[in-house]
Amino acid sequence: MNSVSPSAAQYVGGVMQDELVDSRRQQPPERQNSFGPRLPQTLDPSREATREPDEMDKLKAKMMSAWNNVKYGWTVKSKTSFNKISPVTVLGHSYLLNSEDEVERFRLAFVSRIWLTYRRDFPQLEGSTWTTDCGWGCMLRSGQMLLAQGLLVHLMPRDWAWPGAQQLTDVDFEVFRPRSPARAGGVPIPSFGSPRGPNTPEKSLSGSQASRCSQKKRPESAKDRQAEPIHHKLVTWFGDQPLAPFGLHQLVEIGKGSGKKAGDWYGPCIVAHILRKAVAKTSVAQNLAVYVAQDCTVYREDVVRLCDLSLSQTVPDPSSQAWKSVIILVPVRLGGEALNPSYIDCVKNILKLDCCIGIIGGKPKHSLYFIGFQDEQLLYLDPHYCQPMIDVTQVSFSLESFHCSSPKKMPFNRMDPSCTIGFYAKNKKDFESLCSAVSMALSSSEEKYPIFTFVEGQGQDYGLEGHSSNHSGPAAHILPPGKLGRSNNISNSDEFVFL
Repeated sequence: MNSVSPSAAQYVGGVMQDELVDSRRQQPPERQNSFGPRLPQTLDPSREATREPDEMDKLKAKMMSAWNNVKYGWTVKSKTSFNKISPVTVLGHSYLLNSEDEVERFRLAFVSRIWLTYRRDFPQLEGSTWTTDCGWGCMLRSGQMLLAQGLLVHLMPRDWAWPGAQQLTDVDFEVFRPRSPARAGGVPIPSFGSPRGPNTPEKSLSGSQASRCSQKKRPESAKDRQAEPIHHKLVTWFGDQPLAPFGLHQLVEIGKGSGKKAGDWYGPCIVAHILRKAVAKTSVAQNLAVYVAQDCTVYREDVVRLCDLSLSQTVPDPSSQAWKSVIILVPVRLGGEALNPSYIDCVKNILKLDCCIGIIGGKPKHSLYFIGFQDEQLLYLDPHYCQPMIDVTQVSFSLESFHCSSPKKMPFNRMDPSCTIGFYAKNKKDFESLCSAVSMALSSSEEKYPIFTFVEGQGQDYGLEGHSSNHSGPAAHILPPGKLGRSNNISNSDEFVFL
């Protein structure tokens, strides 16, 4: 574990983008080749992505890395409060925190999610001097967490819980009873974890109470323990090593196809396409495909062609049951400059679905991975915590820094409208159920047009190359049913109708 426990994290806001703006102003035009605007003669993304960094690039990268390692490497002790009356929703599961057993179920569900954060001191990213992603890689980390959740659902037993969560004693949240006359903010009931030590406040559990609570913990399942080798292997796929299939090195390399490079800001739409290509180019995620929606539209025939293995047979066999599992990623924009409040109920209903694997988005220029909500606040995992690189090639590496025991919340109205929503379907029957359930959730919106739609037929495959480095959001247009249009120029959002 790190010297400062991630479970105690109060994350620092902001990313490197604002700092880059200042650096552009301070540098003359001829030096603005690493972080600033490219000169006309270097607009070729492939040339720009592969050129060797000059001495000024190296100096700026080192200075920025040092600053961000300090900025995101410290934490402040804090707790997140939950009330015991309203249910907490986490990726299709609901928890009413009015008993010790329910709090423990919620804790295990949260801690079992894979948490991927900034790392430092990893092997240098090819074509750059970066050995950390502090300050610029948060959207890539959020995308990794979304993909990791899809892989957990794909590979692990249903309702799997990480056995190691039982050993994490820091439970940094409190449960309150709202509108209690004894206290304006509610009366806290104890955090149901192990004793915290001699400085534990009086309101916490006494030693005997803690002992009784620990006896009520969910018994370790045999299937959970048997699935640990898969869990361990899955985490290695996201390691900060050049050969890790879903590690930062591979994702940055794939991003070069859209003109991106290490140190750039990545939007949720481009990250969706990067994840699609990362899964397609590796053999570790067997029988799994990733589909990215186009122009806020999921084309059902495209999904069928991607997943129905019988269609690839020389002589198609209608009776064949061969079907790839699929992760469906839908880049959307839920408003113009700010979140349209009319879509809040719709987002809640999506997060209530079993097939939902989360949302990557966040606050403006500050990516987060949303996994649930309580009342009018979103529950999230935050990548903005800098940890040392873990060598996942070692057989017995620790999993603790890949799991977080500190739930965090933020109001819906602070959510950036640009985001990507993720879903998972194991087989064809699940895909049909997904289409039906998600369509029903989308219809809950008060707006005339849904967030996105499912339609029959095929779309045009823009791929990753269709997203220029100047286009950080999805092609956010919604047209009435029957009038769905396509544009070959998806880098100009002015052509689209914002929600």
